[in-house]
Amino acid sequence: MNILMLGWELPPHNSGGLGVACYHMSKALAQHGAKIDFVLPYSAHHPDTEYMTIHSATSLNPIHKFGLMGAYDSKYVEESDLDKVDMKDLQTMRGVQKRYVTFVERLVKKQGAPDAIHAHDWLTMEAGMRAKQLTDAPLVVHVHATEFDRSGSDHGNPVVHEIEYQGLMMADRIIAVSNITKSIIVHKYGIPANKIEVIHNAIDVATMGNYDYDGRTYRYLEALKSEGYMVVSTVTRFTVQKGLANLVKGFAKATDKYDKMVLLLAGDGEQRDELITLAADHGIADKVFFTGFIRGKQWRDAYNVADVFVMSSVSEPFGLTALEAAHHDTALIISKQSGVGEVLGSIFRYDFWDVDKLADQLVGIATSPALKTSLKENVKKEYARLSWHDVAQKCIVLYKRMKIGATA
Repeated sequence: MNILMLGWELPPHNSGGLGVACYHMSKALAQHGAKIDFVLPYSAHHPDTEYMTIHSATSLNPIHKFGLMGAYDSKYVEESDLDKVDMKDLQTMRGVQKRYVTFVERLVKKQGAPDAIHAHDWLTMEAGMRAKQLTDAPLVVHVHATEFDRSGSDHGNPVVHEIEYQGLMMADRIIAVSNITKSIIVHKYGIPANKIEVIHNAIDVATMGNYDYDGRTYRYLEALKSEGYMVVSTVTRFTVQKGLANLVKGFAKATDKYDKMVLLLAGDGEQRDELITLAADHGIADKVFFTGFIRGKQWRDAYNVADVFVMSSVSEPFGLTALEAAHHDTALIISKQSGVGEVLGSIFRYDFWDVDKLADQLVGIATSPALKTSLKENVKKEYARLSWHDVAQKCIVLYKRMKIGATA
């Protein structure tokens, strides 16, 4: 099958889980025989992507803020009508998106109709709709996050809401990464539930490699662990969606009951200074450590040094970092508003706002070595059952069903 894949980022030039999911799903689809043309808004080298053809819609460097970070930043989008956007203006998100749509137009006119168009999130929905209009190929819209998720509220950017609504209405089928996301699409956008398939993300254990943790990156934390401290961590973007303020408050309450624990906040974002101030205000500045943006060894070591990983999100469609944490032998505490909790059972769960319950769960794990060990071992068995090949098979079934429907 020929698949036109429309995405906004791929590793190593990604700023979060969207690019990781696109990479592994495309790889698995290719292993099942799919021919993939993947369109990106920037130009860069992507190692280990020989299984598909990558097209660059612009010559932008991936560190350009609308090429890389734009996958999660919608607040600067102002113009809803692409016809009014200057395609030469690559300093705005809408300018990049218009250039992206124009590139996709030329690509499908040159190559002909694909068997399916697969568009990821609002950034590529307009290009997907245009490709569908030109080729009459079936359109799959894959929702990794909605504007309601990104804003952490019922508000968000109205322009992005409108783009999402149009894309969801025009799609032949919709893939949601969790039942939480499906519920949002149904109740916030009024899309019929029978139009939406829930296909959970997975993890590719093979790409993690046989990594030997040497304990050198976070030596101070390892020294604290040798003195009986428990390391609590999260690896994420510092945005309101991630609920980090409540995580810091819950951690502060936990240390009032059990002092021997520290918090590692791995990542960066707009809330960094606010979180530093919050930790100081709660008298725990000496117990909270900030890494800044990390990749590679620092990223792996942030998982390895941790005893407990907390996903505190206000609204998390899925949450791949929880699976990565489980792979690195940590116990998991996941907010009930995070979709990854639908595929894992051996975890603690809490409402993102319930800082008292979070504190109790942290103290419970810290004071019970048997509980901590049990959570780690059991969740490892659960995440190992998840496979990107299963995701790919479900996508192929969906493509074929749509193709039959289109020709019937």
